Amino acid sequence: MPLYEGLGSGGEKTAVVIDLGAAFTKCGFAGETGPRCVIPSEVKKPGVSKPIRVVQYNINTEELYSYLKEFIHMLYFRHLLVNPRDRRVVIVESVLCPSHFRETLTKVLFKYFEVPSVLFAPSHLMALLTLGINSAMVLDCGYTESLVLPIYEGIPVLSCWGALPLGGKAIHKELEYQLLEQSTVDTGATKGQSLTSVMGSIPEDIVEDIKVRTCFVSDLQRGLKIQAAKFDMDDSSERPTPPPDVDYPLDGEKILHINGSIRDSVVEVLFVQDNEEKSVATLILDSLMECPIDTRKQLAENLIIIGGTAMLPGFLHRLMAEIRYLVEKPKYKEILASKTFRVHVPPAKPNCVAWLGGAIFGALQDILGSRSVSKEYYNQTGRIPDWCCLNNPPLEMMFDVGKTPPPLMKRAFSTEK
Repeated sequence: MPLYEGLGSGGEKTAVVIDLGAAFTKCGFAGETGPRCVIPSEVKKPGVSKPIRVVQYNINTEELYSYLKEFIHMLYFRHLLVNPRDRRVVIVESVLCPSHFRETLTKVLFKYFEVPSVLFAPSHLMALLTLGINSAMVLDCGYTESLVLPIYEGIPVLSCWGALPLGGKAIHKELEYQLLEQSTVDTGATKGQSLTSVMGSIPEDIVEDIKVRTCFVSDLQRGLKIQAAKFDMDDSSERPTPPPDVDYPLDGEKILHINGSIRDSVVEVLFVQDNEEKSVATLILDSLMECPIDTRKQLAENLIIIGGTAMLPGFLHRLMAEIRYLVEKPKYKEILASKTFRVHVPPAKPNCVAWLGGAIFGALQDILGSRSVSKEYYNQTGRIPDWCCLNNPPLEMMFDVGKTPPPLMKRAFSTEK
């Protein structure tokens, strides 16, 4: 049961906070310092060998409804052990979440679980609540993509967002490719077999475990040398001395030999620039150039990095080194007058920062009640207002009459132009 049972206005039970990510879901109660569970965002179906990912945008409504219903049921009755009818819900969502997915999730919560109310909160804005600041450049480096969004005085600057399909999924794909190409396996008395002769593909949970246990991000100079050697940018370039090889037990009989060169090279996919000169580091600089000129200095000095991929050893140090290296190039030097970049350290692991912001916001019972969409409103209208839409949410649904919203949230949820 929650630690703060009964606290709040009128003894109302604390809200449930769900951060439904593409790879992992964080779930817990408002007012607590961390999620109760962090589990894969997937369900298992009888007769299907691989688990099915819940966060899918290209399937029909009936399938998505079925997957979400089963997954949310597992959250409530296996991990949280609470009655969904008793508690409000805060959903921490990406600003790029499609309306189709959003509306289906809302239907599951209201129609099947009969929750009292639902609030959708943008993850980038929630990250600011953990630090108590109003302006920042927030980079969410997650599983499917890296998404940057500047927020100035509590206003998400939606015209300046940027995203690239660079995240955990891209690293997993590169890691599996290199393992199948270079690694060998010992099976009992047979030594040095190629991995492809033992298995045609590697399960993604094993790839994830290998990445977390063995891979790391090199510093800037070493990373540039690795890229030059890999892509033959310079005939005279030599690859730096690789880290030690690692033996990884696949099961009781198979031992996978991971070459040291794989451990530090797979993460370079995040930082090597593509044909359009785009990388995770350029996302921040390009977004900064799109921002109004009088906001750039403050945004550059308030960087927040969140997302599970940002937890890789050396990621933050490399990202800041890349930014300081790139800002001296002609493309950015003349436009970005500010050369000072500072990054905040939120009071949580990068993968849980957005959830913690949602837990802080959900603990404010009076504010939560005024901003949430109630079950009665949903049953009457059959829709969920979009937080970034200018025409959908009526003012009386978002704010209590006579109450002034906090500065951080009042414009982000405003319906005024």
